[in-house]
Amino acid sequence: MAGLGRVSVVLFNLGGPDSLQAVGPFLFNLFRDPAIIALPNPLRWMIAKLISRRRAPLARGIYREMGGASPILEETQVQAAALSKCLRTAHPATEWQVEIAMRYWHPFGHETVGRVASFDPERIVLLPLYPQYSTTTTGSSAKDWQRAAAACGLGKPTRLICCYPDQPDFIAAQVGLIAKGIEGARRDANGAPLRLLLSAHGLPRKVIAKGDPYQWQVERTVAAITRGLEARGAVGTDMDVVTCYQSRVGPLEWIGPATEDEVKRAGADGRALVIAPIAFVSEHSETLVELDIEYANLARSAGVPAFVRVPALGADPAFIAGLAGLVTSALRGDEGPAITTGLADADACAAGFSRCPLAGGAGG
Repeated sequence: MAGLGRVSVVLFNLGGPDSLQAVGPFLFNLFRDPAIIALPNPLRWMIAKLISRRRAPLARGIYREMGGASPILEETQVQAAALSKCLRTAHPATEWQVEIAMRYWHPFGHETVGRVASFDPERIVLLPLYPQYSTTTTGSSAKDWQRAAAACGLGKPTRLICCYPDQPDFIAAQVGLIAKGIEGARRDANGAPLRLLLSAHGLPRKVIAKGDPYQWQVERTVAAITRGLEARGAVGTDMDVVTCYQSRVGPLEWIGPATEDEVKRAGADGRALVIAPIAFVSEHSETLVELDIEYANLARSAGVPAFVRVPALGADPAFIAGLAGLVTSALRGDEGPAITTGLADADACAAGFSRCPLAGGAGG
């Protein structure tokens, strides 16, 4: 690919509090998002204030377990640096800028828009660190970016990579890490059969019922990972694979099965566990506390013979190469589509889910 002048790549991620004092404001920003609580203001503002105030003490305890702050910004910065190096190496004739826009804590989208505007790129690529699309994650971040860009007058050609749930490099990176976890569990299990839990963040069922493709895309990821493990001979007769969902909160009905229920079931079945986060590509509270501490303790109390947690992808070289490939694919041609995807069966997503952005349903 010939040089493209100046290109800004913006990584979308959730963000996390950088101090215990930031926990309350972070939670308020989260619950104030209309993609999370679909109510009009001022009711949404009032409910966000109430929920964040009630949850802040528990959440501060969680972040104390991680040293008083979320590591997600530092993790994302490492990924951004790795992606920048990969793009510069592969396409040295292009001037690259790789920035980060967090949804609920610094650096916010409006802060990043200013840096991108100063760079004055000829094209912008929006790249979520959410492999599976949801209106509550990528959709919300894209809307936030559009608002911030419009307010700043940043009108450069912009392309959104909406998802990549079965992109080959993303899957290869997952398979490589999971295969190592399986090897470790077999050594520790003392002959007990294994169960692989592929755990994604949950969503309320009502979000899926409105046409959000997230659960379908998670299942695409699981199917691709399972095929990859089978091709490596890592899935034997002593192991089964289960898709599950974690981080359930509140009274609403959530998609399932719940990861914590699957941990208990593994104990009842006498199966050792390998658990891998497949919707998180950075370590943060849902992996470092929920998986590593809460579910590990639950596994011990449930009598699980062995418990191995597979790390998040981070800056895994295969994963970063896959992200770079998505960026360059999005930039091919002078008049490419505003939304591109790494999904192998994009037509099925667009046809089957009204909130799929490829079907014109990127709204929350």
